[in-house]
Amino acid sequence: MKYSTSVTADSAAILTVGDRDPELSEKLDEALTAFNEAATGTAHGDSFSVKVTDEDGELVGGLTAWTWGGLCGISLLWIREDSRGHGWGSKILQAAEAEAVRRGCDRIAVSSFTFQAPGFYQRHGYVETGRMLGIPGGHEDVHLFKRLAV
Repeated sequence: MKYSTSVTADSAAILTVGDRDPELSEKLDEALTAFNEAATGTAHGDSFSVKVTDEDGELVGGLTAWTWGGLCGISLLWIREDSRGHGWGSKILQAAEAEAVRRGCDRIAVSSFTFQAPGFYQRHGYVETGRMLGIPGGHEDVHLFKRLAV
């Protein structure tokens, strides 16, 4: 669903609201990355992933992350339900931390909803730095941080 409206009677600009726009997301990412690099003097790093598949090639679990100025940010970490409790989360996290160090990072950050796995990260040496309230069901988004051994 989309609709458009003029911003002001004097403006030629048009405000549009609608579903996700991949082209807009790409342009915003490019513009904000350029702004951040100019403001910090630090070039944006790159993204990477860690993936585990079973003997049939099906996804067991994985992680996506990004790097920037010595910081690694974990975007997503997921393990298939029937593979949880077998150590895959720890192996994937350790592989991501090692890759972050290889890419020049000395710290790593992640957020995890209270119904997900903040305790998992804490058991791996991450410390809570804050929470975002208002997650559906009365939950919170826990922000965690860890210094990496380089």
